[in-house]
Formats: sequence, C-alpha cells, structure tokens
Amino acid sequence: MKQRIDTIIKTLEEQKALMLVSILASSGSTPRGAGAMMLVFEDGHAEGTIGGGAVEFAAQKHAQELLKTKTSDTVGYSLKKDDVANLGMICGGDVKVYFQYLKGEEALPLFYRLQKACDTHEDSWLIRRFEGHKVTAMAVYDKEGLSFGDDIEEDKIKGLLKASAVYQEGEPSWYVEPVSHAGRVYIFGGGHVSSELVPVLSHVGFSVVVYEDREEFAAIERFLGAVGTILGDFKKIQEKITFTEHDYVVIMTRGHQADFDVLAQVIDLPLAYLGCIGSRKKIAVTKEKLLALGYPDNIYDKVHSPIGLSIGAETPAEIAISIAAEMIEHRAKFGT
Repeated sequence: MKQRIDTIIKTLEEQKALMLVSILASSGSTPRGAGAMMLVFEDGHAEGTIGGGAVEFAAQKHAQELLKTKTSDTVGYSLKKDDVANLGMICGGDVKVYFQYLKGEEALPLFYRLQKACDTHEDSWLIRRFEGHKVTAMAVYDKEGLSFGDDIEEDKIKGLLKASAVYQEGEPSWYVEPVSHAGRVYIFGGGHVSSELVPVLSHVGFSVVVYEDREEFAAIERFLGAVGTILGDFKKIQEKITFTEHDYVVIMTRGHQADFDVLAQVIDLPLAYLGCIGSRKKIAVTKEKLLALGYPDNIYDKVHSPIGLSIGAETPAEIAISIAAEMIEHRAKFGT
C-alpha cells in the first residue's frame, strides 16, 4: 500500500489524473476480495491488481473511459455460472468495484497523512463515505483520531476499523480500508533464511528490521526491502530495541545458544507474534532451560515453534514462504 500512496501523491503533484479502482465487496469465489486496489493512469497503464483476468481487463477499459470524462462510477461484475465460461475465468461470484477519479491538490493533504503513517509504521485507515454510488467524503483515522472528514461522526466508523477492508452498505455506505499497520518485524539472525524472508515480508506489507552480531551479515544490502539492520550483541538486545505490543519477533540466529539468549529476553514481553526456528528436539531442550530459569510450564505455548506453516518446506526460500504465510495468517486473525 505504501507504494500505491507514493504513486498517488506523485501523480497528483504533477497535476495529472488517475483512477483509484477498489473492490468494495465480493461474494462467492472471486480472485480478490474487498481491499484489492488498482491504479489506472491517463496514458493507459495500470499498477496493482484487482484479481487479473477478464474482469480486471474490463475494469481497466472502463477506468480509461472515466478518465476521459473525469467522472467516478460504481460497477458490479457478476460472475455467475454462464458468465464464468464467457469471461474465460475459473472463479465464480460477484464483485462490486468503485472507480474514483482523482486530480488536483485537494486530496493531497489526506494522502500526505497516510504516507506519514506508512513511514512511521503507525496504524492508519482510509475512510470513504458513499451516498448513492459516489464518494461524498474521505477521511483518515490514525493515532490522532479522525482527520479530514469534518462532517463524519467518529462513532459511525470506529467499529469498522479492522485489519482488513470493510464495506458497510446502507445510507450512507462506508468503505474503510487499512493503509498501514503499527509495529515492526524484528528478525534475529542474518543468515540464508532471513535473506529470503525479508523481501517476502516486505512485499506483503510488513516493516522488517534484521538484528545480527556479525558485521558482514548485518549489511543492509543483503536484505531487499528491509527498513534497517542492527549490529549488536544477542545477549543485550534491549539496549538497541524498545519493543511494543505491535511488534513481531522472529528468532533464527546461527546457533541454538544465541536463539535461546534472544528468546529468554523477549518471551515475557507482550508481543504481537513470537516465533523461533528449530527442530522438536531443540524445542524440548529450550523448554527445559526455561523451566530451569523459573518460568511456568506453559510459557512456551506463546511461541510459534517450529516456526511456519507445515508445507513440507526444505530450502531457505521454501522455509521463508512457510514463515511468511504463518505471519500473514496471524495478522489476518488477530488484526495486528
């Protein structure tokens, strides 16, 4: 989403128009659901996706027509049994798509606010109010509360601030989508799995920092998409980091002892997610060490270990995919 916000700002600053194409709601088996976004530009090119296939192609064409007339629109695409075959798609269902025409400086302060929230890793939502089939107000909700929607009552949208996009139909209707999430992912260890994991997590909207005690393995160039690296002692991590309840911790150092050193320092913290790589034998040994330090029998229950979804992963890249998938699942389930 950060990239989309940056592109919207750049386009509006250049006094060019674009079409913000969003799936408001979907039913049945459709390629993408609420929250999918695509930008279509005056030169005909598009960025992002609302699911691909014939529907996306039709949406791009409609967006280009609307750019010429400088208007917005809401369109329902019905993928019933016969339509699926006609459109050359496998998935069936219905999607409601909103085409929002944007041009000029009026909306820039709102998108600047969203950009800042992305840069500072704070929770933020873009709120759009629909009356009829058109947006009549836009607002931002972040740590400072509701901004820009002067005539929007905060109580009307507070229950819609979820980890995924929400469309509430009514009069008026509301579409509330998360733009950025608070917190960071701290990966301890800069080895092969970490170098594969960082770009995957970055691509799906996590803000990632790698912590290493070896200078050559802490080089930022090794981690595509990382917002930073930290060179420090694994036994003194809280000298370098102040953790929050929104943070994710992934432990995968070069050795069992360093893994344990990190784990012992964070296991009591109210983190959003805590995962540690390792075999079942290592888990048993780790539990024994924690008990010896006086921790209760169930303390290890909060740790995702073995880390990652069970997909038969073997290579560093496959293991990274399994870990990222578990973290995506956790974020979707718990909203952080």
